[in-house]
Amino acid sequence: MRETKKTGSGLEQNLAGALCYVLGWLTGIIFLVIEKDNKFVRFHAWQSIIVFGAISVIQIILWIIPIIGWILGILLSIVTFILWIFLMYKAYQGQTYKLPVAGNIAEKNSGAASK
Repeated sequence: MRETKKTGSGLEQNLAGALCYVLGWLTGIIFLVIEKDNKFVRFHAWQSIIVFGAISVIQIILWIIPIIGWILGILLSIVTFILWIFLMYKAYQGQTYKLPVAGNIAEKNSGAASK
C-alpha cells in the first residue's frame, strides 16, 4: 500500500508532488514556498522549476529564430508535453524520478535521497 504522508499544504505528498508540475515552473515555485519540510514535494518542485524554466527560456529563443526555430519550437512543445505528463505520473505514483541534470540539482537543493 502506498504511503499517504501529508504535506505542509495539507495534501498527500504524491498529489502535491504531481501538482508541482501542473503549471510548470510556476507551480514549482508555489510548492517550494508552501512546503518547508517534505523532501519529496520539494524535490519535485525544484525539478519542475529547473526543467520547465529551462524549456521556457529555450522556447523563447527558438520563437525568435525564423522558420528553423519555429519548427524546432513546435517539436520541443510536443516533447515538453510528453515530459510534463510523464513527470506528473511518476510523482503521483510516489516516485522520485530524477531527470539527468535537473534531477541531481533538485535532489541537492531539496535534500531528498534517491529511491
